[in-house]
Amino acid sequence: MGFLDQLFSKKIKVVNPLKWDMHNHILFGIDDGSKTLENSLLMARKFVDLGYTKLVATPHVMANYYDNTPEIINEKKDLLNAALKTNGIPLQIEFAAEYYIDEYFLERVKNREALMKFNNEYMLVETSFLNKPIFFTELIFDLRTQGYTPIFAHPERYVYLQNNYEEVEKILETGIKFQINLLSLVGYYSPTAKKLAQWLIQNGHYSFLGTDAHSINHLELVNEVFQSKLFSKIDFTKVINCQ
Repeated sequence: MGFLDQLFSKKIKVVNPLKWDMHNHILFGIDDGSKTLENSLLMARKFVDLGYTKLVATPHVMANYYDNTPEIINEKKDLLNAALKTNGIPLQIEFAAEYYIDEYFLERVKNREALMKFNNEYMLVETSFLNKPIFFTELIFDLRTQGYTPIFAHPERYVYLQNNYEEVEKILETGIKFQINLLSLVGYYSPTAKKLAQWLIQNGHYSFLGTDAHSINHLELVNEVFQSKLFSKIDFTKVINCQ
């Protein structure tokens, strides 16, 4: 292989157009993400290496599994921010949550409980990967009525939406915004998730891009995403966390 072949065979590091990440599990010991402070610091260094300057940490809130409260999450956020400062890692951590939509969450919304959000309006929600809750549309309406802007985490990963574009468009009609996982663009989860992510991008059905990083391993793959053909098709003027 000649010099020019070697030169052009190397991957060129792409400048990350995303200013901040709004879906990750960097806070340690409270869900299925980072388990220790040391792991969180490794993730933080990688986020910086990838060009991020701010994160909104979004630990799971799921009844009977991850009963996280604002107090629990804020305590972990403060511990991590202090460790970032001590270690000279230039990354700012804020927090919200990734709420699992079920009957318990519906009850909280109906009772008008204060729920975690970021940028004073956005709330990240998810559903079962297999079925859409029968009260989904009602719930999204209630959230919007209460002043929240709901964001649907990784719609491309839900089996009930894959190959069902009509249902995707019905969900969009509720006023919810879509957040695509970066790793979906390289087929990390499944070929069908990548296929739906491609369709969403082609049709402009996205407002956020998130890492959904649970570990350093997820972040190690993000440079591959930046090099991908599908990533180059994104209109970043539409992506709110580029602003």
